[in-house]
This record gives sequence, structure tokens and C-alpha cells, in this order.
Amino acid sequence: MPVSFGIKTSQQHTSYARIREIWRAADEIEEIEHAWLFDHFNPIGGSPAGPCLEAWTLLGALAGITRRLRLGTMVTGNTYRHPAVLAHMDATVDVISDGRLDFGFGAGWNEYEHQSMDIPLPPPGERVRRWGEACALIKTLMDAEPEAAVDFEGQYYRLREARLDPPPVQRPHPPFVLGARGERIGLRVVAEHADVWNHTAGDIDDLRHLLGVLHRHCAAIGRDPAQITVSVQPRVVSDLDAVRDDVADWIAAGAGHVVLILGRDMGPAILPDLVERVIRPLREATPGSGVR
Repeated sequence: MPVSFGIKTSQQHTSYARIREIWRAADEIEEIEHAWLFDHFNPIGGSPAGPCLEAWTLLGALAGITRRLRLGTMVTGNTYRHPAVLAHMDATVDVISDGRLDFGFGAGWNEYEHQSMDIPLPPPGERVRRWGEACALIKTLMDAEPEAAVDFEGQYYRLREARLDPPPVQRPHPPFVLGARGERIGLRVVAEHADVWNHTAGDIDDLRHLLGVLHRHCAAIGRDPAQITVSVQPRVVSDLDAVRDDVADWIAAGAGHVVLILGRDMGPAILPDLVERVIRPLREATPGSGVR
């Protein structure tokens, strides 16, 4: 399968003007096919102090100023928003972008954000089960005809004559990009619902192991695992040759969807070099690869 390449601009310790500039520049470069934000309300990876733009309002703005890039959040936390509300947000951004949304979705995990804003964070097992049920609810609501009243009865969520109008442009729904690594429940949800699976952490050996687990879940439900593209998120560092070699290893291990995480000090000037020294050589070295 062809390998696709995109960028991620985590919106912490930065400004809308900088992100807008990068996304506009990326939108003009056909080798960069998708662009991503993260879904956090405060900076992560250190102190939570500092600016951090909210993901979905920002994504709507970026959808309106781009014309070609596929776009999404890598990944939205289910615990932050009721899944029916999130379905409306998904559909709206898909309409704004004229059908370019990829729906990144995960169970949620950040303890500080939940505690600081008094958002319930269930135990891990329940959290993942809620996420799986949310996937089913969102698909049910988005797949329905706009005039239809939708009922849904789950263990954690219920709908009573719910409506979603306008629906997403992509029918029956935008592609589901699911981030998970739990072997018993999380990857089972991926097998059931994902178009793309994002390998959220770990090294290449970990990816290979989890792919084996995912394939077993697919076999159990009768799904072809080739229907699920593997996504990874390598970080961009100053040594672009090292980045290229790292990404090549991930592709060799099975990745077909590469999201290059830009550092917060990187602006649009990095993009041509990224294409010339990383993306283009890897496309040439990967059979069947090319802009889709």
C-alpha cells in the first residue's frame, strides 16, 4: 500500500499565527497529505503552565483556510466531550473542510486535565469500554439520514430521538483514526472500528508485537487486517537524515501513515527540506508510494 506523509503541530507554547502559517504553507506542498493537532487543554510533557489552544475550535479555523490537506486531531480524548456532541463537531468540521476530516479518537488519559477541571476520568478498563461504545454511537449518529431520529442504548451512553443535521460530507462517516495499545480491549476496538490505527507509544519491536495482537482480533471478528492502515508519529529533529532513517525503519515494520511531529521552534521554512530530504526519498524507496 502507498505510504502517506503528514505533519503535526501540537498547539502548546505557540500561537495561532504560527500554526496558521505552517498549515497554509503545507497546504501548497502536495507531498504533505495530512496535518494534525493534539487534543489537550494544557501543555503536556512537562509543566502544564503556558498557552495551549483548544483543538476542535482551532481545527475548524484551519479547515476554513486550507483547501487540500486532510486534517484531524491525533487523537481526541473521549472523556472530554459527550460522544454525541463530538459527532456534531466532527460533522461540522467535515462540512467546513468539504470532506477532508480524518477522525482521530482515543480513550483519554491525562490525569491533570481531568482533575483540574473536575472532569470524571474512569478507571482504565471502563475508560476503554466507554471509548468503544462511543465509537459505535458516533458511527450510528453520523451514518443516519439527516432527517432520521436516532435511538441508542448502551451501557454508558444513550440517545433518544437524536438528530445530526447537516451530516458529514464523507458518507457514511469520516475515516476513524484510532489510537490505542491495550491488548485485551483497546486493540479489539481498533479491529472493530478503525480505518487507521495509530501506534501511540513504544519502539518498533513493540509495534510488531501489537500488530500481531491486532491481527488476532481481526481474525476473531472476520475482518481483513489489511483494511487497517498503521500510523506512527516520529519526531522531527535537526538531523533530517536521521529522521529519514528512523521513518524508513517504521515503514519497514508496517507503517503506512506517517505523521511527522514538528518541534515548537520549527516554522514553515522546515517544510521544503522535510520534503526533499525525508518524504521524497522515502516515496522513491517505497514500492507503490506516491501522492494519493
